[in-house]
Amino acid sequence: MIQITLPDGSQRQFDSAPTVHDVAASIGAGLAKAALAGKVDGRLVDTSHRINSDVALEIVTEKHPDALEIIRHSTAHLLAQATQRLFPDTQVTIGPVVDNGFYYDFARKEPFTPEDLQKIEAEMAKIAKEAIPVSRSVMPRDEAVTFFREKGEAYKAEIIESIPANEDLSLYAQGDFIDLCRGPHVPSTDKLKHFKLMKVAGAYWRGDASNEMLQRVYGTAWLSKDDLKAYLTQLEEAEKRDHRKLARQLNLFHMQEEAPGMVFWHPKGWSLWQSVEQHMRGVYRTAGYKEVKGPQILDVSLWKKSGHWDNYQDNMFFTESEKREYALKPMNCPGHIQIYNAGLHSYRDLPIRYGEFGGCHRNEPSGALHGILRVRAFTQDDGHIFCMESQVESEVTAFHQQALKVYDDFGFKDIAIKIALRPEKRLGSDEVWDRAEAALRAALSACGVEWEELPGEGAFYGPKIEYHLRDAIGRAWQLGTMQVDFMMPERLGAEYVDEHSSRQHPVMLHRAIVGSMERFIGILIEHHAGAMPLWLAPVQAVVMNITDAQAEYVREMTQALVNEGFRVEMDLRNEKIGYKIREHSLQKVPYQLVAGGREMENGTLAVRTRSGEDLGSLSLTDLVARLRTERDQKS
Repeated sequence: MIQITLPDGSQRQFDSAPTVHDVAASIGAGLAKAALAGKVDGRLVDTSHRINSDVALEIVTEKHPDALEIIRHSTAHLLAQATQRLFPDTQVTIGPVVDNGFYYDFARKEPFTPEDLQKIEAEMAKIAKEAIPVSRSVMPRDEAVTFFREKGEAYKAEIIESIPANEDLSLYAQGDFIDLCRGPHVPSTDKLKHFKLMKVAGAYWRGDASNEMLQRVYGTAWLSKDDLKAYLTQLEEAEKRDHRKLARQLNLFHMQEEAPGMVFWHPKGWSLWQSVEQHMRGVYRTAGYKEVKGPQILDVSLWKKSGHWDNYQDNMFFTESEKREYALKPMNCPGHIQIYNAGLHSYRDLPIRYGEFGGCHRNEPSGALHGILRVRAFTQDDGHIFCMESQVESEVTAFHQQALKVYDDFGFKDIAIKIALRPEKRLGSDEVWDRAEAALRAALSACGVEWEELPGEGAFYGPKIEYHLRDAIGRAWQLGTMQVDFMMPERLGAEYVDEHSSRQHPVMLHRAIVGSMERFIGILIEHHAGAMPLWLAPVQAVVMNITDAQAEYVREMTQALVNEGFRVEMDLRNEKIGYKIREHSLQKVPYQLVAGGREMENGTLAVRTRSGEDLGSLSLTDLVARLRTERDQKS
């Protein structure tokens, strides 16, 4: 007798080993029809999976958290099958699930065209309607190599040859298409209804630039028509908000081939940068941080002591002078320990908080670079707290409150909190990691917040809290971090004298709120669609004349506003006022201030917002009061 325990605690018994589908059918025909997969003792399996012992079972339907990944994984196979139906000479390689969809890499002599993608998508829809059953089989490795070579699938055979010889492999078939895959997959192709192919791009075989170039077809798949429509609408909006496009339109910055992954900031862009930096500098000053500045390059011996040499050197830039090897710093922490180590500290001195807007360099692959969201040269709002273990919880709690306030100031209201836990490659003992992870959990509990845990995603030297912000069109961005590090202070000789006159190693908290300044500004640009709130806008107002008769008055009013601390420009061009207003609206200037004969006579300015709202004529005193209130409230 086999006993199946369901999520509600109820149990069902079977005389012989049932499949997941059999269990679903015993509950109801509707559930059996809706079943996409099963979860047996926490492991995802196909509905055809046979259960041979007592287990806990969840039936995976569209409502289940794992349903979307299964749908996307199965749709990747649907893409491959449709492609080989239409273009039989095409070889398949790999087709994983990625954020919001999937891709498949194909080997084909002719490049896919947009028209080809339309044909493939139509063929996918046709195959889906055919309701072809999807079945799993197992084959020994060597037999699988021969099988795929005989099919002309050289890439697939090469993948299988890299698997240990004594393993059996899982294969999935649907009609005349068969592929190597762990699964699980939907029971039949008619479960796949809401998908779209997005684009084709180049990709090196196995990610190695010395290998041949393949064609990567990207697609997206969703559980409902409305979900698919909402995602495509989000993509359209994201295209309008692309920070690279807005940077050109608003003259903020540019990038060029001579400095890949590095930014040339223009005056308006640097004004935006300074608004962010000075705000953050004030936050840290209020929170008791002392600003420091460390060198850009350090001898590699220091990076070996810190652990970066063994765990991070592939991402570092190196240079040499007088037969000594140096590294450009990829992060600021070892430098801050050197500053801490320059003096002797008592337990009474702790916590000591250092902050730095530190320039860093990381050797990111060229294919990963993306505007200012992923760069090689960047500046962090970096900070490190040296404290006793008993102080960790209170310091993390204070940081959490600072971070949420900052995100609110910049217009982010929807924040998800996650804890990234110990990775496989790490420093230190499990006992130390247990303490570090427990400290973060305790601090978040004290803040009364919920969080998600991410196993294996911590830094090599410690676990970390991550802050994920959702922007105006629903996209999530990971920004701030708070990391607990018991390792690096010991490795680099950081000490304090405790109350018993003994030497102890402090705990080091690595923290950043906005993270990379470049990336954060790119996110800000896209979040606000370039229309920055008044306190961040590079140009907060433009004063314009209608005729030359008001030119001197415009100069006087502009200077008066500048004297009040606002970023104001004047436009005295011999153009129609409607043209000027439209142009500055496109430049997303918050306020357009117009001076005509009546305004000059009354000592006022006609005030318009960039959205087109007419606020009438205001005196300089009233205008300054309005601007100051809006700026200071960051509304």
